[in-house]
Amino acid sequence: MQHVRQHYVNGAWVDPLQPKLLDVVDPSTEQAFTQIAVGGPADVDRAVAAARAAFPSFAATTRKQRLDLLRAILDAYSKRRDELAGVLSQEMGAPRKFAFERQTMTGVNHLLRMIQVLEEYKFEELQGTTLIAREPVGVVGFITPWNWPINQIVCKVAPAIAAGCTMILKPSEVAPLNAVIWSEVMHEAGVPAGVYNMLQGEGGVVGAAMSAHPDIDMMSFTGSTRAGILVAQAAATTVKRVAQELGGKSANILLPDVDFNTAVTKGVLGMMGNSGQSCNAPTRMFVPADRHEEVKAIAKAAAETVIVGPVSDERTTIGPVVNETQFNKIQRLIEAGIKEGAELVTGGPGRPENCNRGYFVRPTVFANVRNDMTIAREEIFGPVLSILPYKDEAEAVKLANDTVYGLAAYVQSSNIDHARKVAAQMRAGNVHLNYPMQDTAAPFGGYKQSGNGREYGKWALDEFCEIKAVIGYQAA
Repeated sequence: MQHVRQHYVNGAWVDPLQPKLLDVVDPSTEQAFTQIAVGGPADVDRAVAAARAAFPSFAATTRKQRLDLLRAILDAYSKRRDELAGVLSQEMGAPRKFAFERQTMTGVNHLLRMIQVLEEYKFEELQGTTLIAREPVGVVGFITPWNWPINQIVCKVAPAIAAGCTMILKPSEVAPLNAVIWSEVMHEAGVPAGVYNMLQGEGGVVGAAMSAHPDIDMMSFTGSTRAGILVAQAAATTVKRVAQELGGKSANILLPDVDFNTAVTKGVLGMMGNSGQSCNAPTRMFVPADRHEEVKAIAKAAAETVIVGPVSDERTTIGPVVNETQFNKIQRLIEAGIKEGAELVTGGPGRPENCNRGYFVRPTVFANVRNDMTIAREEIFGPVLSILPYKDEAEAVKLANDTVYGLAAYVQSSNIDHARKVAAQMRAGNVHLNYPMQDTAAPFGGYKQSGNGREYGKWALDEFCEIKAVIGYQAA
């Protein structure tokens, strides 16, 4: 990784036109370990001009050419996974093993899936005498987050390549180095000049300039609902398409017929993975009121098996949260839970006993939580679980849906027909029944303030296409 203080524009590594240095902080030590050079609006103009110039020729490439390119990207990416895992550990605090097995593996999975999708995708079909054509939307801007950074980069870039779009990526300035490796991968794979561009920058500067830019046809954003609103507002001036994957406060309904030992334990451990920094984490666990005490005990035991520690230690379950801002927010919300009368089962404010420095958070479980409490309403984005009792199934569904978010929901039952019945009532873009494996072919996105549009698989490719009707194409 040689290009920490550069952008990637028009097939070459270039210095920012409006440079400003930003520290990159290791959340395990609270110390800066390198700096990146971020750009400004002039850098955006240069990258957009490159993408715009490259669009006509890349849009005209064949399916085979784009498949060959995706396979070359996959090959180059696979060679860099170990290095990438090390960078992710240092810049955003993922345990080294988790970074390799989970964080970097998502890139492989998305590339493999998009190759499969592109092989069969129907860019043209006849509807009576009318041709329905799917064409690339144009120049696309990407703004990606720090919590699953390479996942969100690849799940946007791969379908954009498949569609024939050109693009500008602005990764999170909090975890920017994985994007440097990814850009080196794209260069090694032979992506044509101007098709893929990467700008380091702050959201309020580079992200805002991209969102408002008249020569960007679409913005794809993953991040907080607050920031997503700003992107949409800026994009509205040019009436460009906006796809957003935003915040979540996902409910996990445990029905009375479930095996509680298994369902509670998996729910706790799954929610706390990645230090709780997943927008679709099942952070609200709804349990029958008459099983509440039993659930508390199981949840406590499960949370206390979570090992918080050095990211280099293979025994570590979770590392630190990403930065001081997130650490302070989580501490504030834990304190709010205590103040508002939730029952602290385990964990609580402060760092774990073995962690004197670094943004480490104690795995925390609250019980007897009401749905009007702050910890049940706000996205905490840390290893903090709320257990909410319900009196009957109708109340569970009502409370689960009583949120401004609708990204994911979870239902646990020993009776799959029962689980399906409840799933049909959930106002969420993804509903997970009995903790299934991730499905990269399933559309990913949310209802309500969790965003709009869908990523992953065929639906991701759909997002990057315009639909053209050629009426009278076929003789009657």
